[in-house]
Amino acid sequence: MPKRSPIALNPQEHREDAPPGWTEVQDGVAESCGLAVLLVDGRQPPAIAISNNNSICQTFQTSPDYANLCDPYCGAAHSSAIKAGGTVEYECHAGLHCFAKPVGIGGSKRKLAVIGGRAFVKSADYQRLMERFRTGDLQTLAASSEDVFSNILFAEQQRLDELAERIEKSARRFHTANSNGSVLTKETPRIEDKPQPDLEAELQRLRNELEYRSRFADSLQHFLERISGPDPAKTYESIVANSKELFQSERASLLLLKEESNELILKSASGFATDPALIGPIRVGEGVSGEAINTGKPIVVRDLQSSGRRPAPAERSYKTDSFISYPIIIGGRKVGVLNVTDKTGGRRFDEIDLSLLEIIGPQMAVALERAEWQERATEFQLMSITDSLTGMPNRRYLEERLAEELNRSKRYDFPMSFLMIDIDDFKAYNDTNGHQAGDLAIQITAHCLKAALRSADVASRYGGEEFCILLPQTAIAEAGTIADRIRQRVNSTHYPHGKTQPLGRVTISVGVSTFSPIVNNSETIIAAADRALYQAKSLGKNRVEFYLDDAGGHQQGR
Repeated sequence: MPKRSPIALNPQEHREDAPPGWTEVQDGVAESCGLAVLLVDGRQPPAIAISNNNSICQTFQTSPDYANLCDPYCGAAHSSAIKAGGTVEYECHAGLHCFAKPVGIGGSKRKLAVIGGRAFVKSADYQRLMERFRTGDLQTLAASSEDVFSNILFAEQQRLDELAERIEKSARRFHTANSNGSVLTKETPRIEDKPQPDLEAELQRLRNELEYRSRFADSLQHFLERISGPDPAKTYESIVANSKELFQSERASLLLLKEESNELILKSASGFATDPALIGPIRVGEGVSGEAINTGKPIVVRDLQSSGRRPAPAERSYKTDSFISYPIIIGGRKVGVLNVTDKTGGRRFDEIDLSLLEIIGPQMAVALERAEWQERATEFQLMSITDSLTGMPNRRYLEERLAEELNRSKRYDFPMSFLMIDIDDFKAYNDTNGHQAGDLAIQITAHCLKAALRSADVASRYGGEEFCILLPQTAIAEAGTIADRIRQRVNSTHYPHGKTQPLGRVTISVGVSTFSPIVNNSETIIAAADRALYQAKSLGKNRVEFYLDDAGGHQQGR
């Protein structure tokens, strides 16, 4: 049966208001096409009936904070279709392709319409939305919903057009059946609708499409969790192993870009005839992998001989002449290349495989970015960068990462913010209750900081009762939200002697600075956050203050 909604007894639909028998027809169309279909009689939500809804749409429209984003699109779809008197196509804010069309199934007194599709047609649209979930304006929404990725829909434009046509035919048949006093329950395909000679080809196309949808549905729900882990080496191996399984290939390799030397370094390989350890760095622009990372475009070769490319050396013993070399990119940053070749059974890679790669590409990029941070952390730990009291990275590590993230922000025009945090009236707490109590207060505060941050953020003990937090790819508005979340967590946390403090509890003050044309190096971003922290202290403590650039380029606090 088609999926209606991740939530049982969905308050966003009222099936009892549908024309008798229509919901079975609608469910059948949605199931056979693998797309969403909604029957609406006005502004949506709510709808009369929902079949196979895209889980992204369900998540948006059940969120009090984000439902308004859908209002100009699906919210207004009914009125747009009724006014146009025919099919209206649109692409919503999330990059989903939809259409709305009137359906004459409710009698002359009811103006009903169908919203159909709610699917990604271009992988770029899906990737942009994933970036918004990962580091953009939708992080909170993704974190608050477990079902956002449970039923994501993809389709080519032809399938959307077919859905619109089938809705039209089904509505006509439904109306005719009702006029004759008969009951039409579920749309069933009729052989006579298609010329007999094309039937076998059409059945094969449907089988391929079903296999394709099944493969990427499974990959979306489980691929990221299978390839992510605390050990970078195992992450690399898992990406290769799972890619081999997903693409039914006998060989796969993963190379990561080393930006300093402009080279690709092999991190993991499987199925190679030669020892992967003997494969040296590959210069960007050289060979197939070097070309893929240089251009940022995937290379799909169905047949090496007809492609005009030079064959690989004989000692590599490739079984087929078909392969894919796919550049992994996140936020405009080139991360590495995944190669898959030697498809089982001697088959060729095609555009369906490439579409699947483009769907899981952002997930691979996220896992590799995490692995990179873990590798960096391991390297720095070997240099004694951990604060012994809190277990947090110390000032040395922070300064290394800050310089690295500043370079990244300058190179790719990424936002970046920085927090300077100080425990209010800590000297009074320490003097009154003793150094052991003071150490415990620092440890409790460190725990509050770590619990309130995202995986990419870097919290460190800067010295004494001061902490710093580096927020990569984070603009100032979002940094302010994170800072206040930390402040509130400390404010509501029990400290053994908190009631003896001047404010009646242990609190923190936070200064926020952000990367800008003026605040553009380690010294200025730390100094800017420190000045904002001073402002927070002078204004009464237990607050967040910002260091901003005004229109004239001067610095100001708030």
